Amino acid sequence: MNAPTILTIIRMLAIPGLVVVMLTPFPGHEVVAFSVFVLACLTDMLDGFWARRKKQETVLGSLLDPLADKLLIASALICLVEGGVVAAWMAIIIIGRELAVTGFRAIASSRGFHIPASGWGKLKMIFETVIVAILILGQTHLGWLYRLAHDYGLWLVVIIALASALEYFFRFGPQVLKETSA
Repeated sequence: MNAPTILTIIRMLAIPGLVVVMLTPFPGHEVVAFSVFVLACLTDMLDGFWARRKKQETVLGSLLDPLADKLLIASALICLVEGGVVAAWMAIIIIGRELAVTGFRAIASSRGFHIPASGWGKLKMIFETVIVAILILGQTHLGWLYRLAHDYGLWLVVIIALASALEYFFRFGPQVLKETSA
C-alpha cells in the first residue's frame, strides 16, 4: 500500500470523527468539525497530486479515492441536515447526483469505457467543499459569509451538481448505451 492510498484511508477514517464532532454540541465543536473537514479535504488534494506526480496510481486508490470523497461530503451534508442547516431535499439532490454519476461511470467501466472527471464535476467538488466547510463553521464564526453560503451557495451547488450530471449523461450516454446494447 502506497502513501496516496494511506492518505485516502486516513480521510475515510476521519469521517466517523467528523460525524461525532458535528453532532455533539460542546464549546468550539464547529471549529473542531471545520478543522477535521478541511484536513480531510486537503488529504484528497494531496493524495491525488502525490499519486500522479510520483506515478503511484493504483487500482485500489482509484476505487477508494472517489468513495472517500463521496462519503465525506454525504456525511457532512447529512449532519448539516440533522442540524437544520441544509434542507433535506438539497442534500438528497447532491447525494443522489453522486450515486447516479458513480453508477453511470461503473456501468461504463464494466463495458470497457472510461469516463474521466469533467470540468463541471471538478467545479462541483470545489464549490461543494467550500460551501460545506463554511456551513460547518457556522454563522457565529463567519456572519455574512455563512449567510451567503447558506442562502445562495447551496443553490449554486445544487445547480452545478445537476448540470454536471446532465453533462455526463448527455456527453457519454450515447456511447455507454451503444456499448451496453452490443
